Amino acid sequence: MTSESDMQKLQMFEQNLQNLAQQKQQFQAQLFEIEGALKEIATAKSTYKLIGGIMVHTDTQTLKTELESKKELMELRVQTLEKQEKQLKEKATKLQHSLLGKE
Repeated sequence: MTSESDMQKLQMFEQNLQNLAQQKQQFQAQLFEIEGALKEIATAKSTYKLIGGIMVHTDTQTLKTELESKKELMELRVQTLEKQEKQLKEKATKLQHSLLGKE
């Protein structure tokens, strides 16, 4: 009975790990886009920002500040997900070893 509930926990851990990996991948893709945008505006003479489907001329320094802020946020999110992923992997490994020891 216990090993069956442990097996379900292990499956739940694995599913959560997959979800975390997907989220991390999405944030890393956004981070890559932001870094690309920062490189582009470094040499741009004028910059534009997309607001609700409308492209609006904007101050380069303001846009750079916004992008750097978004970059920091994405980096933080990726770090948080990596920590969660590590903790979950450790729990899953312990549970897996426990299950293997019972059998």
